[in-house]
Amino acid sequence: MLIPCPHCNGLNRIPAERLGDQPKCGRCKAPVLSSKPFELKQGDYASQIKGDLPLLVDVWAQWCGPCKSFAPVFEQAAAQLTGKCRLAKLDSEANQQLSAQLGIRSIPSLILFRDGREVARQSGALPLPQLMSWLRSQGI
Repeated sequence: MLIPCPHCNGLNRIPAERLGDQPKCGRCKAPVLSSKPFELKQGDYASQIKGDLPLLVDVWAQWCGPCKSFAPVFEQAAAQLTGKCRLAKLDSEANQQLSAQLGIRSIPSLILFRDGREVARQSGALPLPQLMSWLRSQGI
């Protein structure tokens, strides 16, 4: 499987059966998969949506109350989905150009990417069971 490193954007080829072995990036030696969401930025976007593992992006802002209450749920989901889906957080205030490019109209918004393109979108904060159910309905 090809998986971009969340730290240096380098593509790593990792056998599917080794995803649970905490693989490290061949370029920067940082962990490729994490049980926590990583920060997505404008400059990383094109590299991070590629790869064989789906990417779920939580678009949020510091001033948003529902975003803050959803953050622990998103972290719990990241811990449960390690090796099945990568989770990232996109600060809409710090990355306004990318937020506009993605057509963000409300936050929090969840965008699921697979094979370099958007495949699903969900607006609003969800409880963990609903989030996991939504992801299962998307084949995750």
